[in-house]
Amino acid sequence: VRMKRFRRHGQESHRDRIKQELYGFNKTVEHGFPHQPSALVFSPSLQLLAIGTRSGAIKLYGAPGVEFMGLHDENAAVTQVHFLPQQVDLVTLLDDNSLHMWTLRAHHGVSELLETGRFTLTGPPGLPITMLKPNPVPSLCSLPEDYGGRRSLEHVESLQENPVNPRQVLIGYGRGIMVIWDLERHSAVKHIPATQQLESVWWTEDGGHVLSSHSDGSYCRWMVAGEGTQSEPEKSEVPYGHFPCKAISKIIQLPTEQGPPFLFLSGGMPRASYGDRHCISVIHSKTHVALDFTSRIIDFFVIRDGPDHTGDPSALVVLVEEELVVIDLQTEGWPVIQTPYLVPLHCSAITCSHHVSAIPLKMWERVLSAGPWPITGGQNLSPDAPQRDLLLTGHEDGTVRFWDASGVCLYPMYKLSTAGVFLTDAEPNDNMNQCTEGEWPPFRKVGCFDPYSDDPRLGVQKIHLCKYSGYLTVAGTAGQILVLELNDEAAEQTVEATVADLLQGQEGFRWKGHTRLEVREEPVTFPPGFQPFALVQCQPPAVVTALTLHSEWKLVTFGTSHGFGLYDYQQKSNVLVRCTLNPSDQLAMEGPLSRVKSIKKSLRQSFRRIRRSRVSLRKHHVNSAAKVQEANARLEAELAEMELAPVQRKIEARSSDDSFTGLVRTLYFADTFLSDSSHHTPSLWAGTNGGSVFAYQLRLPPVERRSEDPVSAHPAKEIQLMHRAPVVGIVVLDGHGSPLPEPLEVAHDLARSADMQGCHQLLVISEEQFKVFTLPKVSAKMKLKLTAIDGSRVRRVGVAWFGSSRSEDYGESGLTVLTNQGDLHVVSLPGVKLQVQYPCIRREDVSGIASCVFTKHGQGFYLISPSEFERFSLSARCVVEPRSLVEVPSQTPGTTLPRAQPDGPSLAHRYTPTANPRPPNCMFHHSQLNSWQLSIIIVCLWSDLFVPYSCASGDPEISRRIPAVSICP
Repeated sequence: VRMKRFRRHGQESHRDRIKQELYGFNKTVEHGFPHQPSALVFSPSLQLLAIGTRSGAIKLYGAPGVEFMGLHDENAAVTQVHFLPQQVDLVTLLDDNSLHMWTLRAHHGVSELLETGRFTLTGPPGLPITMLKPNPVPSLCSLPEDYGGRRSLEHVESLQENPVNPRQVLIGYGRGIMVIWDLERHSAVKHIPATQQLESVWWTEDGGHVLSSHSDGSYCRWMVAGEGTQSEPEKSEVPYGHFPCKAISKIIQLPTEQGPPFLFLSGGMPRASYGDRHCISVIHSKTHVALDFTSRIIDFFVIRDGPDHTGDPSALVVLVEEELVVIDLQTEGWPVIQTPYLVPLHCSAITCSHHVSAIPLKMWERVLSAGPWPITGGQNLSPDAPQRDLLLTGHEDGTVRFWDASGVCLYPMYKLSTAGVFLTDAEPNDNMNQCTEGEWPPFRKVGCFDPYSDDPRLGVQKIHLCKYSGYLTVAGTAGQILVLELNDEAAEQTVEATVADLLQGQEGFRWKGHTRLEVREEPVTFPPGFQPFALVQCQPPAVVTALTLHSEWKLVTFGTSHGFGLYDYQQKSNVLVRCTLNPSDQLAMEGPLSRVKSIKKSLRQSFRRIRRSRVSLRKHHVNSAAKVQEANARLEAELAEMELAPVQRKIEARSSDDSFTGLVRTLYFADTFLSDSSHHTPSLWAGTNGGSVFAYQLRLPPVERRSEDPVSAHPAKEIQLMHRAPVVGIVVLDGHGSPLPEPLEVAHDLARSADMQGCHQLLVISEEQFKVFTLPKVSAKMKLKLTAIDGSRVRRVGVAWFGSSRSEDYGESGLTVLTNQGDLHVVSLPGVKLQVQYPCIRREDVSGIASCVFTKHGQGFYLISPSEFERFSLSARCVVEPRSLVEVPSQTPGTTLPRAQPDGPSLAHRYTPTANPRPPNCMFHHSQLNSWQLSIIIVCLWSDLFVPYSCASGDPEISRRIPAVSICP
């Protein structure tokens, strides 16, 4: 009879209290660039930037660290966002005709973004009769003959308030005509009959002129003094020649205190030659530049100098589909300003991540860079980060990017490229975007988003950094392992390759995958930073699946689907090569890229042709960047499924004939007891996909003697798990049950020495269970099984320290675990007991689960889109989240409000709903209609109607409506 053990109530409640002090799950902040942005606006008074997305998210950014996020319940695209002047409120319009009010409400000294009201707009054919004004409506008088017989003037394309007379509004129609409307008299003051289809309008600050841009690539300047109809513009110009040009979708002109104004034009490129370019032209005095962006332009605005934000233009802020670009307009040459947030993590597709905690200050300063930032709204109230943390991302183009992950902003610090070591398929002069002197249009490439990978073999798969020594190792898709050292000076050197033959002469195998990368024979000049000095090339050149660096021992160990090796990077020689390939495993010889290599190469060549071509891509429904992103995503998903995600099944014995059983999943260095309990020695441990664990005893002569007496490795132990489940982690626990310290951690007084008096334990983590063995006998001691019924499998595991939120002196070590179900677990050490479990990622989100990386202090990151990391915390003490305060701006009596720039109404018509009624094409706010005694008016337009809505300050809902007014007969 099995007896149940009962725990006393006091013990249980005490442990529960400790758990509450140690653990707590929070999704804290999203890092990176919003996926699929659709709207942009800037508040000069609040100094806040807002971005809406196609999935219904609204994100606000101010000074670095000041961030807010809201999410509409409706799964609809945000087409427009408007800040209310001199308030902490904003309005969003979605493409399902819903209008939403938001506010930044202070609570306990911290602002929160809250939705305060919503309603659905109705328009033709469903406009309620009660909204129409019952008395006769004024009509457009004295229309030109060209317009008199037309029933419809098409949609309203743009609205502009007269900057010197708030009673007047300029209404621009798609067919070209513009009407200046008096809001008090309810009548048209002036008609401007442009003949080309209208794209956008701009009213100059003196109120004397209107600029209009058109679908044929032209813009016009109209004098608007007086009443009646003006037949001809003062000026009409097509900036880029006599051949057919694309539309100028937006135009802005801003004055300067001394000198000519700045003119900003979006689009207008010659259709046949440069129709595929995404450009904003900046014209000032004799300087004319066509800024050439890497993806489609969503919108842009200009930041101005001065306390009232009415001075000279200081910065141009451009939101494109894949990044935010800021141009410094006050520095000669108009350089790009490095953004402290909204950085496109996916400049090249992310292929792996690596987190390093508590970076020493000396190393931090060697890679740190900083710059000015013109958006300064709000107060960042988050406490200073307790330590300096780095997140390293590997990319498909062979680059490694270093990010400051200490706080709310994921700030770019440094970029390393490994491509210079190799001869690749890239063509050195294959850059069609460089501007040559005298070229017209005067292109200048801006932005860093580049989805084109000329050689997929460069893709970075594994990274390991030693924060104490400055050594870094980077492994790639074609079996290349680079060892790099941090250097403050540029250096010219040759990197020689050492070949590691992982097949070890086994017969009957023929590699069908990609070839290895060819190494440059001539010396290469490497800039200051991490510089490669050693290279290992695996044969066959398969994807590197495991990588670990031990800088104290000067060793690197690496694994692929064929075996693992050990390399002395000081002597640049192999120490050990072990083949783990199963004789029946022919799939391992296929190569993960073999089946998609031809498709990948075809795509790459196709997009090269696209870059060279001068043909517009507007007729295509999907742009080239999206195609490459999709192709890369498919490739990475296939790699993950083939090499890193075996088929899910219940816990059961597996056949040794299963594919990829020899694939090396984890590698681990440890100074522990292998041969007997009285002598500890350095060792190397390797775990494979087939449930095998190999242990090697290492003999490490002094570094200075290794040229005569090399490092050697001798087989010591071999374990075969009964169920042959893939081994995803190995940890050795010291005599106190604590994980062994990292290399050099004790030497830098940042960890206590491992206890070598008590018995050490080996913890082997497979996809299905956690099993503890005693050392050196390797006898099973305890285990914890994951639930087999729901198909849970360990996908990611890390060792973390959880500090108590109540006591600074108390903490516990534990394992952080992510399963294929998207659940997070914390498992205690050394007891190996499940402590907490939280749902985190949708189990269908395979790429999100595969991208997860844990930190040493109970936090983690995973990709929620190709361009965004979600940050989460399992620790009650260690939580990084935005804490900001935005206050209502004070306004000095007698001062004028800064001119609000249009936030993209000319682009709003691109988002078209699938069902009636049509959404309003544009809207604007108006705050000085004192005769109506309203704090704010929002005007929404359909066809030839405009409908003012009252939105009095303090009202929780947008409820009061003013009758609609027709301005067409």
